[in-house]
Formats: sequence, C-alpha cells, structure tokens
Amino acid sequence: MIKIRLAVVALLLVGFVWGAAFVLMKDAIQEQPYMDFLATRFTLAALAMFLLRPVVAARIAPGDVKYGAIAGVVLAFAFITQTIGLELTTASISGFLTGLYVVLTPLFAWLLLKQKISLKIAIGALLAAIGLAVLSGAATTVEFQIGQIWLIICAVLYAAHILVLGKFGQGRDSYRFAMLQIAFVALVTWVFALADGYQAPPNGSVWFAVVFTALLSTVFAFWVQTWAQTIIEPSRVALLITSEVIFTALLAVGVGQEPLTLTMVVGGSIMVTAMLLVEWPNSKPKSLK
Repeated sequence: MIKIRLAVVALLLVGFVWGAAFVLMKDAIQEQPYMDFLATRFTLAALAMFLLRPVVAARIAPGDVKYGAIAGVVLAFAFITQTIGLELTTASISGFLTGLYVVLTPLFAWLLLKQKISLKIAIGALLAAIGLAVLSGAATTVEFQIGQIWLIICAVLYAAHILVLGKFGQGRDSYRFAMLQIAFVALVTWVFALADGYQAPPNGSVWFAVVFTALLSTVFAFWVQTWAQTIIEPSRVALLITSEVIFTALLAVGVGQEPLTLTMVVGGSIMVTAMLLVEWPNSKPKSLK
C-alpha cells in the first residue's frame, strides 16, 4: 500500500515537470530547431542515466534491448509529433490535446488486448471529443489546425507507449529499461537532426530548457513511469500523468506566456472531466488473490 501511494505521488510530480517542460520548450524551440533540441535533450538524458548507475545500466538482461527499442521508437515519434504540434500552437492547447491519451489508452486496450469497454469509457470518449471541438473553435489559422493533427497523432503514440510499457516492462529493471528507451529516442532524433545540419543550443536559456527537460522531464519522469507501471495498471498511470495538462495551462497562464480565455477554461474542463470519468478508481474494493 505504501509503495502504491509513493507511486501515485511520484506520477503527479511527473505531471508537474511535464507541464513545466511544455512551457519551457515553447520558447526554446523558437531559438533552436526542435529536432536538434530533442537530440540534445535525450542524448544528455541517456548519458546522465548511464553515469549515475553504470553497473545497473550495463547489466543488460535478455529482451531488454529488443523491447527497449520498441518502446523507445514509439516514444521518439510521440515526442517528435508533440514538439511539432507545440511549435504550431500554444503550450496549453498542446497539453490538452496530448492528454487525449488518457482516453485512448483504455480504448486501445479494448481493441488490441480484447478488454471490455465500459459505458463510462464510451461517455468519456464522447466528452473528450466535445472538449476537443471546443478547443478547435479557438483556431483562426490553418497552422493551428495542422498543429492539432500532429498532437492527436502524438496522443495515439503516447497511448501506445503506455500499453507497450505495461506489456513488456514487467519483470525488468525499471532504471535500465527507461535508459534504453531514452537512448533509442536519442538515436531516432539524431537521424532527423543531422539530416539538415545540427545546431547547438544558442544561449543559456535554451541550455536551461535542455537540462531541465533532460534530467527532470526525461530521466526522472520515465524512470518513475517505467517503475510505476510495475505496480499500477496502465489506465491509472495514464490518469495520473495526464495531470500535466492542468499544470501546463496553469503555468503558461501564471508566467504570462498565454492569456486565460473562456475557450481554454470550457474546452479544457470538458476534457479533464472526460479523463477523470474514464479513469476514476472504482469505489468497490478489489478482492485479494
């Protein structure tokens, strides 16, 4: 029970640092190409994890590389599509649309793993679609619509990543498995970064965003997520880490990066309601086996 509570608190901290990352990255990728930013971030994160625990990191178990590669490639394209979407729209809307994975995760579990879909999931999906429609009504440019498409693809990939972790992460060292995923994200992003010539972070503020997202939003966050999914079911993990959408909006408004609008409040509230409805824990106690 204590371990579960610790996992819950840790996942909420993940939501906070991811929300802060949205706000930091929004400014950083205006000064450094987003592929170069991601390549720098994930390379630093992978190196940090190896140097912090080299013995654990190097003790590769059977299947670690194979499944770490699968999870890492999915995660890489989730980050790539998310960053493209973030460049084309605001941090708060990016956070809300990315948060669709909380609805998509149980839906994919039903489609792919043959788990039954409940009435609350169906209602939650409908509410999320309504919330997305409200947010879309705020768009006044073609670029914003394109940004929405990238972010929806990102949500699909994040949901897939959560399911991959739930399926292949069991019984593996969470630290090493997280490091391998991050390393494969770095490899994928370097392929794109080198295609048009790599540009290093141009100033201290961009380097701060790189270091923050590398150490907190990557090393800490994905270690926690990988570990937590050995304790908590994937759908509940999705609910807890989607708190990032709330933190993103609060921080973006708080630092003056974006104004608080009625569309943001209404659309965001509907989507958060959908997320809570879909994943709110049952009041009935689970039987012990």
